[in-house]
Amino acid sequence: MDTKWLEDLVSLAKTRSFSQSAKLRQVTQPAFSRRIKALEAWAGSDLVDRSTFPPSLTMAGQTLYPQAIEILQCLHTSRAMLKGHASNQDEIIDFAIPHTLALTFFPQWIKSLQSRYNDIKTRVSSLNVHDAAMRLVEGGCDFLIAYHHPSQPLHLDTEKFDMLLLGKEMLAPYCAFSETGSPLFELPSNIRKPSPFLAYATGAYLGHVVDFMINEIKIPLHLKRVYETDMSESLKVMALEGHGIAFLPYSAVHKEVKDKKLIQVRLNNGPRLEVEMEIRIYREKKSHINSKYDAASILWEKLKNTL
Repeated sequence: MDTKWLEDLVSLAKTRSFSQSAKLRQVTQPAFSRRIKALEAWAGSDLVDRSTFPPSLTMAGQTLYPQAIEILQCLHTSRAMLKGHASNQDEIIDFAIPHTLALTFFPQWIKSLQSRYNDIKTRVSSLNVHDAAMRLVEGGCDFLIAYHHPSQPLHLDTEKFDMLLLGKEMLAPYCAFSETGSPLFELPSNIRKPSPFLAYATGAYLGHVVDFMINEIKIPLHLKRVYETDMSESLKVMALEGHGIAFLPYSAVHKEVKDKKLIQVRLNNGPRLEVEMEIRIYREKKSHINSKYDAASILWEKLKNTL
């Protein structure tokens, strides 16, 4: 039995909505429903009455619900104690960060913190956005750093998690220079000769933001998808080699732009095609954390006082 299933049941009991709980648990609704059914299979009884609206717990579900809360609280307490032993040795702060931010934003940001506060020891898990968010939800890290855009919000429970704004980031299309010093490719391109598009893989967070940006301008760009990946760094390398246009965060390309290796592609050399994203840091609220004076809590208080 996976403890995630117990957390799913507790969430469903509170929201009485499969769709809302799926968002809070950072999974699709079909996946959330499968996990509830898996818990019911383990329990050998129906736990949710799906014939009512909104859905409610059955008698068996009501019996398991308080026990699930108690089990989860015991596990969180035990984990906090174990982390306390580890923090007494090293005081390492755990971050979960999407790949792009781990490579672009985080190194410079943590360097600035170390210059001010000294001796900050960190451990970074570089993941996709979904897995990074789940690492925080499941208590596997101290902090989550992630992009935020209104079209793709992270559905983290505001009663359980705090958030601070670390900065802002521009996402825009870039490509290599042509021999004349202009962009190698144009936007919008000719329908008979579409510009090659270096795209994010289906499901990637930045890919959804790019789709939102393209849909908002209401102009056909005539892009031909020739390459896709989850990694913005891989898209940058392909753009540098002249393979096409890639939508990239400015922090990932500022050196290449300065060195005139990449250029931002504008619409018909006119308006900029770009969107602003926030860089946010999330932390489980104090009421859900046993230790108030660990290294992560101390750093959070310092961030609150300086941001």
